[in-house]
Amino acid sequence: MKYFDEIKRTMEWVAQHPKTMFLGQTVGGPGTFMYSTLKDIPPEKALEMPVNESFQMQFTIGLALAGYIPVSVYPRQNFLLLATADLVNMLDKIPAISSQELVPRVIIRVASGPDSPVHPGHQHVGNYAEGFRKMFTWVEVVELNEPQEVFPAYKHALERPDNRSTLLIEHGNFYNQK
Repeated sequence: MKYFDEIKRTMEWVAQHPKTMFLGQTVGGPGTFMYSTLKDIPPEKALEMPVNESFQMQFTIGLALAGYIPVSVYPRQNFLLLATADLVNMLDKIPAISSQELVPRVIIRVASGPDSPVHPGHQHVGNYAEGFRKMFTWVEVVELNEPQEVFPAYKHALERPDNRSTLLIEHGNFYNQK
């Protein structure tokens, strides 16, 4: 199994769940390498968002509180940094603030961008997995380094009995390497 094929297959499987909704930049049309993994999900499951990462995370949290399971797609970890305040101070703290009455399940899909065949610049290839792990108490951070890790990680994020949110980190270089 190839990394790209496994991600694409998994996204199509996740899209079959009645409560999932994909949102983010280039989820409804081409623009980043991640779109190719979403191009075959039903169009009614994809909500294209403006380039406003903080708003996207706030909208994601709202969808989760309304009963959806949002899959919030950020093509680069560097740009997810713009939503970090919302991740750390809102999504990660809602269970504690609400005495566990509100436990929004969110799947955050993000990647470290590919640096070949052309290096896109240092603001596109960062990996901040350890930093995110240190900031969160509720949100789990999972790096996807091998193709065989992809489906089980997304399945767990979608079906986890504790309802925790999950940040899944893909690596753009692996789309063509593994």
